[in-house]
Amino acid sequence: MVVRTVGAWWLLYVGDRNGKSLHDMLASWDGQWMLALAGRGYDDIPAHLTDAHGGHSPDTAYAFFPGYPMVVRALDALPGMSTYAAAIAISLVAGAAATVAAYRIGRWCALRRWPADEDRGDRTGLLMAVLFAATPMSVVLTMAYTEAIYCAFAGWALWMILEKRWIAAGLLTVCAGATRTTAVGLIAVLLIAAFLARRDGWRPWVGGAIAPLGWLGWIVFVGIRVGAPNGWFQVQSDGWDTRFDVGLSTLRYLRDTLSLNQTAGDVFTAWVILATVCLIVLAFVTRLPWQVSLYGTLAASTVLLSTGLMNSRVRLLLPAFVLLTPVALALAQRSRTTQVTVGVATTVTSAWFGAYMLGIYPYAI
Repeated sequence: MVVRTVGAWWLLYVGDRNGKSLHDMLASWDGQWMLALAGRGYDDIPAHLTDAHGGHSPDTAYAFFPGYPMVVRALDALPGMSTYAAAIAISLVAGAAATVAAYRIGRWCALRRWPADEDRGDRTGLLMAVLFAATPMSVVLTMAYTEAIYCAFAGWALWMILEKRWIAAGLLTVCAGATRTTAVGLIAVLLIAAFLARRDGWRPWVGGAIAPLGWLGWIVFVGIRVGAPNGWFQVQSDGWDTRFDVGLSTLRYLRDTLSLNQTAGDVFTAWVILATVCLIVLAFVTRLPWQVSLYGTLAASTVLLSTGLMNSRVRLLLPAFVLLTPVALALAQRSRTTQVTVGVATTVTSAWFGAYMLGIYPYAI
């Protein structure tokens, strides 16, 4: 809470200096889409909401998964609740739930490494929670965006997989799959884990069977509406140039940004991308539980190996937060002074970057 409070205070200050209200910044860019989908549904979207090319077709809105707007719409039905208030409230609660999930995952990994050291497990969990709350674009955890609710579903689903609670893991994965396409990595991890536990009774089978339903259901639905099996992918590609290209676009972005770009947002984004690659390597070198390493790698790969808006990469990488586990494990073995110093540094950096991207940076995040 302290980390996000610092971020909110600095965002308010930067917004005031740049003539932008906190209300508008927390609902900017894709937040406008989320509010429109929650308040008006998929077939009544205002024409001023467009894709990355300025286009607006009857199918454009279907690029966005329905999980978050549906939850916002349900809360919005309560007396006295506005769509905006419902969206922010859900993100705040989901962000807190995701932070607790980060704590649980960090603690689980620490106790697997040091089974008899409960204190170190708790410290690792707390450090993991701080690192998650202070990721560079953690400001979206308080915005009308899908990241908070997805990270909550995915984080708890991953913890359930680690604990072998198959039905809960399957249900949470269904919810994550109805929220973001990033869930394909989570689905893959659950299917593999359930297969490896296939001799443990019927629960792994059921958990694995239901896991893809949220993601697959939306893909099939959009495919039927568009009239093509790959309809959702077409909408994404046509509207936002999002398609798999084995990372060529990312490499070109890194080359051009680090050699030519003078915008702080893009340069920082490039370094975050490079840091993420290092964290992927570190996850395997430090021998994290394979479920954590694989999910983090797949979640990051859906971003790094595809085309699209490069200036949104830091936000899109947030669901791969489990890659921070090796950092938390290493910090847990350091002095309290080092831990506090790193916590303060990451909090300040996160507050600056989030406010910069919303209050100063001119492009979509």
